This record gives sequence, structure tokens and C-alpha cells, in this order.
Amino acid sequence: MNKEQAPYTLVTLHPVMAECAAEAARVARGVAAERLADPTHCPDWDVRALVNHWVLYTSHGLEHRALRKPLPDDLTSRDFTADPGWASAYAAQLDRAVAAWSDPAAWEGEVDLGGGSLPAGELASMVVKEMAVHGWDVAVTTGQEYRISDAAARVVLDVVVTHGDLYRQYDGFAAAVPVADDAPVLDRALALSGRTPRAAGSPG
Repeated sequence: MNKEQAPYTLVTLHPVMAECAAEAARVARGVAAERLADPTHCPDWDVRALVNHWVLYTSHGLEHRALRKPLPDDLTSRDFTADPGWASAYAAQLDRAVAAWSDPAAWEGEVDLGGGSLPAGELASMVVKEMAVHGWDVAVTTGQEYRISDAAARVVLDVVVTHGDLYRQYDGFAAAVPVADDAPVLDRALALSGRTPRAAGSPG
């Protein structure tokens, strides 16, 4: 987060987490099975690979971070989309993850990332960013709209601004795309992450 901003807490971030989770579940339900093999604007990922990454880290990963438990190996290699009911399962797992972060204890201390650690609130904000940005990726690729409030989008923008260089170092973001200063908050966040807002065919 920006140095001048107070750390994210249960009070300030949990409602945004819940909102982004609800929108992720809605977008997931709109992904038709015949679209899973389609290419996406994220290099080397078809819709199936993108969805599997999204499901793993923003629902299972989010819950396990709250509980301070490592992700089991069987989850990291699972094709969640092989289950015809994967979208409903994802929605249920998102509910469990959001519920895990409703415990004030989840926000205390740091989360071990296996090579480093981050304050719990900062880690949670980064996963919410993943939930939103990849939710937008999935929506755009499958012909849907992605909608979150400006309050939620401001969290996404803050994370992109704060951690953008780190994501680019690991090829998680492409170079920033120009966007008007008065563009909607989510559009500014997407542009800074290397995506062309409201348009398919942008870098992922």
C-alpha cells in the first residue's frame, strides 16, 4: 500500500473482499463450457488456464492464507474446470474464504509466503487485486462486463500502484497503457497493470 495510507484491516478491506468475491462468482457463472479452450489476452493462457489460476489463488489460496496453512499439492495441480459445476464450487469456496477473513485473528501479524512474509492486510489486498483483475480478464475474454464499485476499484488501483514494479518483474503485468487522468478508477488500475480498459486484445 502507499506509505501514507493506513494498513488494510478487517473494517477497511473485508467489505471490498466480499464485493469482489460476489462479482467473481457472478462472472464465473457466465463462462460457457465451450469458451474454456478460447485464447485470452494473457500470454500462453487459454480461458481454462486463466480460470484455474483465478480459482486456485483467489478462493482456495485466500482461505489458506487466512488460516496460515499451505495449499495442498493436489489443489495446485487440479483442473477445476473439469467439474461441470466448477462455477458453483468456486462461489462456495469464495464464501468460505471471505468467512475465514471475517475473523479478526486473520488480520494479525504476517503471512508466511515460503521465502518471505507480508503483513496480513497487505497480502489480503494483493489477493483482492488478483480477484478483481483476473475477474476482469475472464469477463472480457468471455464477452461479459465486469462491475465493482469505485471504492473497491480504489483498493485495486492502490495495490497496482504499490506493487506494480514487483508484478512486472515476474511478468505478471505488462507495461502501463496510457489512459485519461479522469478515466474511471478501475480503468486507471487496469491501464497501470498493462491492460487496455474496456477492450479485449490487451496484454494480460
